[in-house]
Amino acid sequence: MTTVLIADDQPLQRLGFRMLLTGTPGMTPLGEAEHGAEAVRMAAELRPDVVLMDVRMPGMDGIEATRRIVAAGGRTRVLIVTTFDLDEYAYAGLRAGASGFLLKDARPEELVAGIQAVATGDAVVAPSLTRRLLDTYVHQVAPPPTAAPDPRVASLSGREHEVLVAIGRGWTNAEIAERLMLTESTVKKHVSRVLAKVGARDRIQAVIVAYDAGLVTPRS
Repeated sequence: MTTVLIADDQPLQRLGFRMLLTGTPGMTPLGEAEHGAEAVRMAAELRPDVVLMDVRMPGMDGIEATRRIVAAGGRTRVLIVTTFDLDEYAYAGLRAGASGFLLKDARPEELVAGIQAVATGDAVVAPSLTRRLLDTYVHQVAPPPTAAPDPRVASLSGREHEVLVAIGRGWTNAEIAERLMLTESTVKKHVSRVLAKVGARDRIQAVIVAYDAGLVTPRS
């Protein structure tokens, strides 16, 4: 059973999410928060698998709430559900530790699939869209890479380094396997080790590490 906390300041939006979750086998809503501070408190108390997080809420917004929930170090993952398409809110949410984002006009099955993906440690943004997202992210909010080696990638083996670069380029596991001449099962093992070594919760966070470390640039 995947447990979900809904954080949104709009009662009708919360109702819609709750009805969808209640009617979906294998999912259950644990509670509802009207603002970011309440979401942080309820996430600590209820320890849901996923928080559906709005961005604009009174008081503490969804970005800061995401940052605090992730910083707590629990198993809860955050899926930002926003009306803002590929703008600074989405990028800030990813940097705060969100495992991905969807738009509020997503179809019900897309939202359910997104929750399932986040709950199992995957990213909601498909690999084919990751590159476009991060290219815009780099131009708008990413700090320029420094000359000093990024300590997060220092422990990677040569092959793991290649895999991180491939993740940063938005390649799927199948594409990585084909280009590096590996089996997909081997690629999955490498990806898991890379995520663990660089401290990334999911694939999106690994892409951000690759950009921040200067391993991938918008045109590479």
